[in-house]
Amino acid sequence: MASSYSYPELFLAGFIFILPFLYEKSNVFRYYLKFFLYYAYVLITCTVLLPVVLVYPRDVTNLMYAIDYFHNVASRFCRYASHIVGIEWELRGMEHWNNDECYIVISNHQSSLDILGMFEMWPVMKRCTVVAKRPLMFTGAFGFGAWLSGLVFIDRLKTDRARKLMKEATERVIKQKTKLWIFPEGARYNKGSIQSFKKGAFYLAIDAQIPIMPVVFSQYYFLDSETKTFEPGKVVITTLPPISTKGMTRNDLDALSEMARQQMLDVFHEASKDLVMQIKIAV
Repeated sequence: MASSYSYPELFLAGFIFILPFLYEKSNVFRYYLKFFLYYAYVLITCTVLLPVVLVYPRDVTNLMYAIDYFHNVASRFCRYASHIVGIEWELRGMEHWNNDECYIVISNHQSSLDILGMFEMWPVMKRCTVVAKRPLMFTGAFGFGAWLSGLVFIDRLKTDRARKLMKEATERVIKQKTKLWIFPEGARYNKGSIQSFKKGAFYLAIDAQIPIMPVVFSQYYFLDSETKTFEPGKVVITTLPPISTKGMTRNDLDALSEMARQQMLDVFHEASKDLVMQIKIAV
């Protein structure tokens, strides 16, 4: 009797059958599967929220309206996505956020997974826009939704244009009392430290005389792009007290940058050490 199943169906059934084995035994498979699920989550979420951000295009308050409107759904999505990829978040120092103040927010940047941590903070942080690389603008629903929500996309090769866009963004931050989130390292770095900072964020803060708000993500010890390792893990996100720039001039630029980086580096090592101790106790 001829089989009623086609070769594609048999192949699919076989693939589904060996999925648990591959996930358990292959670091590489687990690494790519988790990132696939994560990016799929981001695209689905952005697609769902597009009708909301279309109401007020190019307005950073879109992010607040979207999260307010889909509060329960968005919260579940965020927790579910973090649960799928196996990341637990702990927020510290959230009492430092004052939504009646505007800030230049700076943080270390280790992975695209930072977005999930930012989602965890958004209910308290609320009105905030982010400086991102221009290529991200062309990533389908995510890029379009981010552009509609007022994110600032810059081309680092076009320095004058980038400076103009960031200056305009800072003016909106002051006018609307929002926050501008910048990754001053300029690139992702997950090697157990924080790279030297580029000066753009500090120019903006000093020129506008608005505070710097440092945010530190502890080390992603569970993630390694070279060995394709992506294990379950925990991340501590610490918000430090804001650093005032009142009375500072561009002569204080280097000192301000180094002071902020050193404060963040101390917290980075301390929080990462705490997590290692927690893991050892748990084991």
